[in-house]
Amino acid sequence: MGTLKVRVLGANQPYLPTLEAMQTFTQQRSEEAVDELWIVEHQPVFTLGRNGQMEHVLSAGEIPVVKVDRGGQVTYHGPGQLVIYLLLDVRRLNLGVRELVIKIEQSIIQLLGKHGISAAGDREAPGVYVAGKKIAALGLRVSRGKTYHGLSLNVAMNLEPFTRINPCGYAGLEVTQCRDLGMTETTMEPAGELAMLLAQEIGYQQLEWLAD
Repeated sequence: MGTLKVRVLGANQPYLPTLEAMQTFTQQRSEEAVDELWIVEHQPVFTLGRNGQMEHVLSAGEIPVVKVDRGGQVTYHGPGQLVIYLLLDVRRLNLGVRELVIKIEQSIIQLLGKHGISAAGDREAPGVYVAGKKIAALGLRVSRGKTYHGLSLNVAMNLEPFTRINPCGYAGLEVTQCRDLGMTETTMEPAGELAMLLAQEIGYQQLEWLAD
C-alpha cells in the first residue's frame, strides 16, 4: 500500500466545522483520493450517535450536545483528549468495518502496552479498557465504502464531564486516562506513535505529514 496522509488540525478546535469538513471530504473524494488521518483536540462537546438516546445525557450543563451520523451512543470530547479521524476507502483496503474496529483497538492497545499499560478491547462494547475502565472510544460512519469519524484517547484531561453522561450508553461505566496510569505525555505527544501504529495495522508503511 502507498502513502497515508496525516493532517494535524491542532488543539482547541470547534467540533462542528471539523465534522462538516469530514463529511465534505468523504462526499467529494474521488476513487483515487489518498486516505487520510486527521489529528485534533476539540473544545468541550458531547456527541450523540445516530441511534443515540438523549436519556444517556444526564446533565450536559454548559457543554453543547451535537447529534452526529456515526454509530454508537454518547461520548465526550474536550481538552486533553487525542482524537484521530480515519478517512479511509475501506473497499480499496479490502477491510470490513468490524475488522477495522479491531485494528483501531489493537493500535491503541499496542500504544498503551509500550508505556507499560495493559489494555483490552471488548467485542460487545467497542473501545479500549484498562481494568474495566474506558480509556478510548471509537465510532465510525461508512458512506459508499468510505469511512469517517474515528477514535478518541483520554490522555490528560478533566474527566468530570463523563459523569454527566452514560458513556457510550452504559450507566455507571467508569473512564480513565493515560496520565492517571503513569504516562506523562501531553495530549498531542502520543499522536505520531499512534498514527504510525494505525497505519501499520491497516496496511500502510509510509506516512506523509501535513499541517493545516
